[in-house]
Amino acid sequence: MPSTQRDLSQLLGAARRWCEEGLFAAMEAAGETPVSPTQVQLCSVLDDEGTTVSELARRTGVTRQTAHQAVHGLVAAGILEQVPDPASAKQRLIRRTAEGERVHRLARAALARIEEQLAARIGEALAAALRAALEAPWGPPPGADSVPG
Repeated sequence: MPSTQRDLSQLLGAARRWCEEGLFAAMEAAGETPVSPTQVQLCSVLDDEGTTVSELARRTGVTRQTAHQAVHGLVAAGILEQVPDPASAKQRLIRRTAEGERVHRLARAALARIEEQLAARIGEALAAALRAALEAPWGPPPGADSVPG
């Protein structure tokens, strides 16, 4: 009989999707332009002074091509812009536009409300414990020694 218990990676993925769905619903209710989960992740890891597409891809765990496509869509929507990188004539930095900053503030406020709703549903102590567990340093991911022999 197959096991119905989900492993931790499945649970974390489901929790991320729960948060994203709440964010998307809040942004849609506010009349904002729909974005993809990849676009949301890219916006969340941008440095204020700008970030290269390669670094965005590394931070979000997607390919450079995927990051570039997501950035292109957000540039077309007026949320991000590309500017010259003062440290490298060959590279460009991606940063939020004024409109992007407005949308980012709105999204952060929506995520704060989502966290409040989660705490109301599962309890303040459990929500705080969840945050503490996720913020704790986990060290590098396990290597080949985690695969059964």
